[in-house]
Amino acid sequence: MDINSLIGVFDSGVGGLTVLKQLIRFLPNEKFLYLGDTARVPYGNKSQETVKRYAEEATKFLLSKNVKMIVIACNTVSSLALENVRKLAGDIPVVGMLDFSAIAAYRTSRTKNIAVIGTRATIDSQSYEQQLKQIADTKKLKIYSKPCPLFVPLVEELFLDNEATKLIASNYLVEFSEKNIDTLILGCTHYPALSKIIQDLLPNVNLIDTGEQSSIQVLRILAEKHILNNDTIDFSAVPQVEFFITDLSPNFKKIAEFLLGFSIENPNIVQLNND
Repeated sequence: MDINSLIGVFDSGVGGLTVLKQLIRFLPNEKFLYLGDTARVPYGNKSQETVKRYAEEATKFLLSKNVKMIVIACNTVSSLALENVRKLAGDIPVVGMLDFSAIAAYRTSRTKNIAVIGTRATIDSQSYEQQLKQIADTKKLKIYSKPCPLFVPLVEELFLDNEATKLIASNYLVEFSEKNIDTLILGCTHYPALSKIIQDLLPNVNLIDTGEQSSIQVLRILAEKHILNNDTIDFSAVPQVEFFITDLSPNFKKIAEFLLGFSIENPNIVQLNND
């Protein structure tokens, strides 16, 4: 496996850019390929079979680019299609959003009252509950889950700090104030973009960013497999990322640049399906 190969990152849209930002932070030496299936976003309201098909198509595209690792920067795909991606990837390591994030939430929580928010598909899959119960004393653990489907389009439209978003967030999260939770898993990669609003509503709650936790896992795996890129870093340069999307929406570049903090060149348009 070539240490100079790219790390492939894919998501249904722009939410995975919050993961890419964390990956760049932890792995500044690495080169990345980001694939956003923007023509078919969101995945969270799709059936499991559809999500699996989309994930397999994205995986095949990344493998055609000879990536050295695949990061599933999407909690819905991580919940419903992780094994499908791993089967296709073969010897290429695959990292999802769930396991390290569940461990971090359990270690962070003092009360063991943990909440999870995500897309309908992620919440309905109960994937985080299953992960937490594998590592926790279930007698002490209380898990509260809530789908927040409107958060994805709000982020996609850059409605990040206005009264409408605050009102919707308050409606979603008000029940957690009564549950004595001390830790909240942001179970969708779009949600860190709304972390300020969420933290203001739940000021004493620790927020678990799945992109951050998974980036730590990526770093560990690359180090264990001795495939970390050791090139000299030019910290003044723009991070090395190739962008591929399935549809160029009018505000994609604006959203991407806002979430990443640097300007991007015109992304490449690709077609994943065979329809």
